[in-house]
Amino acid sequence: MKQKMRELAAQVHKLKPVILIGNKGLTDAVQSEINAALEHHELIKIRIAGGDRDYREEIIRQVCASQQAILIKRIGHIFAIYRKKKDE
Repeated sequence: MKQKMRELAAQVHKLKPVILIGNKGLTDAVQSEINAALEHHELIKIRIAGGDRDYREEIIRQVCASQQAILIKRIGHIFAIYRKKKDE
């Protein structure tokens, strides 16, 4: 698992944020977009606009918990999460 995390962290560098969490926070629409992006890409970057460190930490915890995703990397206002695609 540790090796997989390293590989994912290396892949994150070339990604651009696909979701922006704005001043309204984690709305249902944002949750839906995150879910759709994870279904399509598995590994995504998300940017959080504004807020202090505690606010950003709480948003990251909420996203990971609600999406059953793993936090791969966090730098400032940007974080990356991973969720394996469900087998059909």
